[in-house]
Amino acid sequence: MASQILLGIDTGGTYTDAVLFSETDGILATAKALTTRHDLAIGISGAVDAVLAETGGDAGRISLVSLSTTLATNALVEGQGSRVALIMIGFGPADLARSGLAEALGGDPVLYLAGGHDVHGRETPLDLAPLAARLADLPNEVSAVAVAGYFAVRNPAHELAVRDLVREATGLPVTCSHELTSKLGGPRRALTTLLNARLISMISRLIRATGTFLATRAISAPLMVVRGDGALISAEEALIRPIETILSGPAASLVGARHLTGLDAAVISDIGGTTTDVAVLENGRPRLDEEGAVVGSYRTMVEAVAMHTFGLGGDSEVRLDEGGLKPGLILGPRRLMPLSLAAHMHPEPVLAALERQLRQPYPGRAEGRFAVSTGLPDALAAGLTSQELALYERMSAVPQPLDTLLTSTSQRATLDRLVGRGLVQIAGFTPSDAMHVLGRQGQWNSQAACIGAELFARRKDGAGRALADGAHSIADMVSARMTRQSCEAILTALVAEDGITGVDPAGSSLVDRALRRESGFIRFRLELDRPLVALGASAQVHYPAIAAMIGAESVIPLHAGVANALGAVVGQVRESVTVFVTELEDGLFAVNGGGESHRLVRRDDAFELARDIGDRAALALALRSGAESPVIQRSQTILAPVIEGLEKLVEARFVATASGRPRIAAG
Repeated sequence: MASQILLGIDTGGTYTDAVLFSETDGILATAKALTTRHDLAIGISGAVDAVLAETGGDAGRISLVSLSTTLATNALVEGQGSRVALIMIGFGPADLARSGLAEALGGDPVLYLAGGHDVHGRETPLDLAPLAARLADLPNEVSAVAVAGYFAVRNPAHELAVRDLVREATGLPVTCSHELTSKLGGPRRALTTLLNARLISMISRLIRATGTFLATRAISAPLMVVRGDGALISAEEALIRPIETILSGPAASLVGARHLTGLDAAVISDIGGTTTDVAVLENGRPRLDEEGAVVGSYRTMVEAVAMHTFGLGGDSEVRLDEGGLKPGLILGPRRLMPLSLAAHMHPEPVLAALERQLRQPYPGRAEGRFAVSTGLPDALAAGLTSQELALYERMSAVPQPLDTLLTSTSQRATLDRLVGRGLVQIAGFTPSDAMHVLGRQGQWNSQAACIGAELFARRKDGAGRALADGAHSIADMVSARMTRQSCEAILTALVAEDGITGVDPAGSSLVDRALRRESGFIRFRLELDRPLVALGASAQVHYPAIAAMIGAESVIPLHAGVANALGAVVGQVRESVTVFVTELEDGLFAVNGGGESHRLVRRDDAFELARDIGDRAALALALRSGAESPVIQRSQTILAPVIEGLEKLVEARFVATASGRPRIAAG
């Protein structure tokens, strides 16, 4: 009897990967296709059709489809996402200054409502009148709504009331903070909820595109999505909790790396188009960040692998550090469309503009740069100002040179805002282009890469001299900078994992001497205590030099470029629920969690009810997330100090975790 086949898909910022995997025969086929942001189904179909063709095209044998993605991570790193409204219940404007909430909110609207609860779940009356007055305008201003209530993790009643009112009146998707975490810390919980709402439309487009494609190929297998902790959830749950897919791709890559190498201890570095993600494999498992995943400048409340994400990849913006007479190069954190890729898709207009700019006697700040509409649905352009809308309407899928598109200095800021909304992408010179110039990559248009390198090389330093003497010279400089900046990123991650404080690898003179092998009376040397496993499509291009610089054994597995897609199909569904018991007063106990709130007079009864609520809620959540026959595991923490001879319950936490393999289609 033929074995069942599992299909793994990873949608990244540049490539969409596909893997067909059999638990008995291993990897059957792999393929890559360009990610098509305006219609993600095109990139998905290109990759999946290629692996199906390689294995004879028998889509009927596919019994499970699992999806990982870096789209959510990339959006947060680049500061992109949809415009949303934040509704805060029981909080005030001063709370925006905490946990980076004001920075994340930007210019999006925020509404404060009286209400909320205390630590025991007792309420302050909720006032819905200010919200009711704004409901008619919300659909024209935002694409989603985030709701965060004071101590909502202890009693979610007010968040639920606001959610129901907004959904009924506007039809907008609404995220409540208690649905994402059971942890206290209102502003960071609000931040997590805000980011979740901002990602809903992006993840929704990905899941819809995947589902539509699967239907056209008559693939009826369940669709799962990888979470940031490596566990799987159903596509339906991912639509509700897209924030949990941040670090989805990197988490899947760790699972894939373990499968590909068999290593129990390693440093994993996954280089993509937008980011480099670094994590540690210990005893065959990735370390988890219990404080919450950090992506870009935000620390969320999402449990995920202890992944350190840096805005550094093959498609990073190459820019000048113009602070001195001899400016250095800096890569990232913004992702650009490589010129070689822009010309690969639109050769005539891109090459014509580049050649025109090269003929100009003096370099201009906008040369070698183009603007491209990402083709997102018009609904995601809600809330644009008249200036933004006027510029946006001039965009198209064909790259337009900035030196002719922008007619005033003020339009640069307008363009940056459109980029921040994810509506427009900039094309420009990147490390991928440099690799085309040096002949280390060649999948796109090398002519455009060379002209772009020439344009960048003739930019002036502080003394008025050209930055480099030609395309190859600047490409070598970019390659060297990629090696050095990657080493600094890996060392920064490992210093943090080791708990070392006071050392910044990017600014340390001792680290600098060690990396440059500088001679002196004292020799400084760096060495990793475990192999460096490099993943990503360009790993082979960059990582031998990186491993050599930091004194590490380099391991680049055979299928390094599709490790994310492989890791997507070998995980488990895992859901946890925490229920709290606190003592309101002598002889009265509050039980809060799992969406329920109760009062009991006996502590033992309260504990028993808390365990029962946790078990039921975790089991229901695991089943909803696609688990087959989930198993419950329990843990508890009881804080009850003895004060003046009497035991006083401060807090008891009961955690129920339900886990199991995902359901698969019947053979």
